[in-house]
Amino acid sequence: MKLGFALCGSFCNHAAVMKIYEQLSEIHEMIPILSERVAATDTRFGTAEQLIERVESLAGRRAIRTVVEAEPLGPSNALDALVIAPCTGNTLAKLAAGMTDGVVPMAAKSHLRNGKPVIVAPATNDGLAASAPSIAALLNRRNYYFVPFGQDDAEKKPNSLVADFSQIEATLEAACEGRQIQPILL
Repeated sequence: MKLGFALCGSFCNHAAVMKIYEQLSEIHEMIPILSERVAATDTRFGTAEQLIERVESLAGRRAIRTVVEAEPLGPSNALDALVIAPCTGNTLAKLAAGMTDGVVPMAAKSHLRNGKPVIVAPATNDGLAASAPSIAALLNRRNYYFVPFGQDDAEKKPNSLVADFSQIEATLEAACEGRQIQPILL
């Protein structure tokens, strides 16, 4: 399968997501997509250059890093499915509102024109607050499928939600059959 894999911020989750990316790259043709922040930001979790080198090496191709590079994904019917992991609250809001001013939302919008699945793995500190309406909107939107998610630290971050990234592959398989994996809430 030709699998688009988009990485957004939530840098603390990149190590877990990259384990899944690596596994998927062994069985699928990967098309990496990096948000502007991911492609340009060095953090305590690693440098942008290190992450870019890793995703491109595993995919054997250059990552999509601009809106202009993401737009042709739909017209060229380039992907069988698109995974967005981690999907930040900012990206959730843009997807819910139909905004395409970023690489990842443009990739999703362009891909959706072909009626194929977008798999969303949320990671947002405000999932039970400001991002909740965006999650609810996408849960009811055609061709969006969620990786099961739950609170990651109810004591210290009571509004924070994060996907169980180990379930990306199972969610992808179900989405390709037109099914939402259950349960969604962990």
